Amino acid sequence: MEGTSASPQRLNAAQRSAHIREVVLARGVELRQRYPILNHQDALGAGILAFALAGMVGSAALYLGGYMAWWACLLLNAFFASLTHELEHDLIHSMYFRKQRLPHNLMMGLVWLARPSTINPWIRRQLHLNHHKLSGTEADMEERAITNGEPWGIARLLMVGDNMMSAFIRLLRAKTWAHKFGILKRVLKVYAPLALLHWGAWYLFLGFHGANGVAYLLGTSVEWSATTLSVMGVIDIAVVVIIGPNVLRTFCLHFISSNMHYYGDVEPGNVIQQTQVLNPWWLWPLQAFCFNFGSSHGIHHFVVKEPFYIRQMTVPVAHKVMREMGVRFNDYGTFARANRFVRQDAAEPQAVRTAQA
Repeated sequence: MEGTSASPQRLNAAQRSAHIREVVLARGVELRQRYPILNHQDALGAGILAFALAGMVGSAALYLGGYMAWWACLLLNAFFASLTHELEHDLIHSMYFRKQRLPHNLMMGLVWLARPSTINPWIRRQLHLNHHKLSGTEADMEERAITNGEPWGIARLLMVGDNMMSAFIRLLRAKTWAHKFGILKRVLKVYAPLALLHWGAWYLFLGFHGANGVAYLLGTSVEWSATTLSVMGVIDIAVVVIIGPNVLRTFCLHFISSNMHYYGDVEPGNVIQQTQVLNPWWLWPLQAFCFNFGSSHGIHHFVVKEPFYIRQMTVPVAHKVMREMGVRFNDYGTFARANRFVRQDAAEPQAVRTAQA
């Protein structure tokens, strides 16, 4: 169907989505035939996880041994952790060890340990599957939690990279005590225990060094106890090897994801309107720590069951057909519109309206 210039303007949204799906799936089949190793999906998933975990442990060891600068360790581990996020996403869709619960759940546990800033992945599974059903609506709790649909300002900036701050601001905004209690109860349930420890340690790190910074500016110092200094020595190391990388990764992923998904005026079930491709050159520093999410995630909304590495390999073909069928590319207006799609011009494919890249 590659040559289907089946005039997009004569196809409805469902037909255009089906065409994108068909072309992308065909490309996946072609890739598997050309590179037979791609057929070993379970082994590849396990191998990528082993590589990512070994990378994180190895860079941490080099840092602790004095062979690597703290910033290099932090950046490397943010990249390796981004691989485990992609694996978790694939696991949520049961792409690895689908019928073997032990290795499947072991992988789920390990990707959670590599990213302790996140919610329990077994709980996230339901939220994410709900995201596919209700993308762009208020009921899409997964995207709403990472600020999709939130007007840009100080609140969104604080919320986008900090899960606890996001929950705290929503709690403050809740109008009834029952609603506040519900938010608190949900946060404790989905973030226990790893994320509570992760973000708690992060706030201790910020508070400790913030207090020292203020004291220095005032020409004095804080007399910390030996126990506090000992605990903070451990937290400082943790910030370099696991906490800091995940704070960076979280900000990059949430910034990209919340702005490439549309919210509020999306036509129910219209996949064309759910996402855009967000891949300008100036976002590459962020894409590097969320594994090119802005460029590739939109493909997943059309073809759900392809693992992330296949999705990356299909990008050139997928982008071509997505553009032809009216998926938006680099719609910067979303930042000013609080991610609204603005459907007045949605009936006509973008490729028909404009030839611009």
